[in-house]
Amino acid sequence: MHSVSLRGIEVMKRRRSTSSSSLSPSSNSNLSSLPPTHSKPISISACYPSKKPKSIVASLKASSQFDTVNWAPLNLPQEELFLPLTFPTGQTFRWKRTGPLQYTGVVASHLVSLKHVENGDVSYCLHNADSANDAATTALLDFLNASVSLTDIWKAFSASDARFAELARHLCGARVLRQDPLECLIQFLCSSNNNIQRITKMVDYISSLGNYLGTVGGFKFHAFPTMEQLSLISEEELRKAGFGYRAKYIVGTVNALQSKPDGGEDWLKSLRVLDLQEVIDALCTLPGVGPKVAACISLFSLDQHHAIPVDTHVWRIATKYLLPELAGSRLTPKLSSRVAEAFVSRYGKYAGWAQTLMFIAELPAQKVLLPSQLRTIKQRKHTMEEHSEIEVELKKHRVQY
Repeated sequence: MHSVSLRGIEVMKRRRSTSSSSLSPSSNSNLSSLPPTHSKPISISACYPSKKPKSIVASLKASSQFDTVNWAPLNLPQEELFLPLTFPTGQTFRWKRTGPLQYTGVVASHLVSLKHVENGDVSYCLHNADSANDAATTALLDFLNASVSLTDIWKAFSASDARFAELARHLCGARVLRQDPLECLIQFLCSSNNNIQRITKMVDYISSLGNYLGTVGGFKFHAFPTMEQLSLISEEELRKAGFGYRAKYIVGTVNALQSKPDGGEDWLKSLRVLDLQEVIDALCTLPGVGPKVAACISLFSLDQHHAIPVDTHVWRIATKYLLPELAGSRLTPKLSSRVAEAFVSRYGKYAGWAQTLMFIAELPAQKVLLPSQLRTIKQRKHTMEEHSEIEVELKKHRVQY
């Protein structure tokens, strides 16, 4: 396999430790994957319980609509950020589609909408702050990992990988986010053995414990709960709300984080300067966090751009394109490590971004952007049978390199 060099590319990366790891990209130089969908759909306490801790109820404001919004350019072209290939792809479950090529979510305490304008560029709106709010804009750009040049990374990968080059032509703008670590952690605790619809309902339930920020497109948005607010919810309440065994892990993880000397949120953020294997090991000390969930949290919130979340979906991708000699084998922890090493060997320090694109290429809703020769037989059949509204938008607004 060919490794990819990113030398000479203007790609900014935050300061990192120089310690070595078994998966360190220096020797050769997310997505979270969707969980199985066989679980029966459930009602999560009708999604919201009628009773919340009094301190939380007191923090909620009356629902409101934002009738007038002021949009400002984000200075990110479509090839750097394409919203339908970034938000509804399993990285985060808190952003909602609130209009044609428009998504709304929360960054820190800021209620934000993003949309593509006619030329494909991205504009943004701060619903509860002025667009000149430097702190909000800085937080948004940080959340979007805007310091990483997606175009340059894709060009480097494409130069030595023909399949990646073909995918990148049709799936440009699929960014890896830099989420708040606590928010990312709780979301992926909900993802265990779950499907995207149920994960979203669970995340919505947890989010409703935070401070209410406003309503956009019929969706109520809340700041993600603080550690104190999370500690007010009991395992019993979560179980009644339909979280099942995940309730124990969420409550246990919150308790474990609260016991950290510097506080759980600071402890999580401190992991950003560690080596990947150290981060994985630290996260796996939390209840309910295994290697795959730890890799997702590392990639999507802790600056570990070469973290590779490996599940059956990524395993199939790896055995088809990177490790064909393992086709037919059963995925084991040892082979999971081998898959991660193969991605890092091929793509270097941004291997997680490459894996994310290859995963997105397998998602049904994004398949419409691919020519028929790049789709599986199953994908081709589905495309002929049905085009959803979002698929039509994707096809209409796509940009190719």
